[in-house]
Amino acid sequence: MKNIQNKTDLSNHIKDLKAKGKSIGFVPTMGALHNGHLSLVNSGLKENDLVVVSIFVNPTQFDNKEDLVKYPRTLDADIALLKTVSANNIIIYSPTVADIYGNNIVSQSFTFDGLEHEMEGAFRPGHFDGVGTIVKRLFEIVKPDRAYFGEKDFQQLQIIKKLVELHHLDVDVIGCSIHRAEDGLAMSSRNARLSPEHRSAAPFIYKTLNTAKTMFGTKSAGTVTEWVRSQFKKQALLELEYFIIADITTLKPVKRKSTQKSYRAFIAVYAGDIRLIDNIALN
Repeated sequence: MKNIQNKTDLSNHIKDLKAKGKSIGFVPTMGALHNGHLSLVNSGLKENDLVVVSIFVNPTQFDNKEDLVKYPRTLDADIALLKTVSANNIIIYSPTVADIYGNNIVSQSFTFDGLEHEMEGAFRPGHFDGVGTIVKRLFEIVKPDRAYFGEKDFQQLQIIKKLVELHHLDVDVIGCSIHRAEDGLAMSSRNARLSPEHRSAAPFIYKTLNTAKTMFGTKSAGTVTEWVRSQFKKQALLELEYFIIADITTLKPVKRKSTQKSYRAFIAVYAGDIRLIDNIALN
């Protein structure tokens, strides 16, 4: 398994592979890998000859600098985990900040037809500029045929699809189902930082989403939203930041349901100082 840390070396290696007719899948990550990441890698391996997995904690997408400092960095463990999937068909790209940004660690400014202003964008200013900057640069370096992203970050997935559309990037962006623990908690690198008490409480998030989905069949979005808020007020260990039912195309909150549109419920919750997000398709 190759672990390449320099973008020039990676680009040259991929150029050689493509000259031999090899197809390239791509899974960008910030490391601290778990089974959710492995499910993306496996999807990539089914549809491509090789998969590049980037491991890079991107400084420009953190609005909370303390969160950046605390974000787990476990490269050796990540490499060992990827070897359990494939020792020969995975290429790791683990660049330094300087390799990606040089001496100018700033985000490019993006517009994504308004998608960037909803939900996460409203609560994390500048976040999607950081996401757009790093994903665009990685696409330009790796030049993948297909790139794989989990639907846990559904808003991010839609924004990356819009990035590809607006900047005419030659890559297919593929969304993959949310990978969950047996108790329903969406897999996240942040889960490892939960205290035992908060980890025990966290499955309530998915349980509530499932009930909200059932309610949405007969109740208005406003009624469902108020019910969710009331449920979290009873939870001593979980603090609701937002619950929003939105149109999956525009990501704008629904005012009146339409049978012609598809909706998802999006949620962000603090378990102590750990922020967890999740979502669920409603129709």
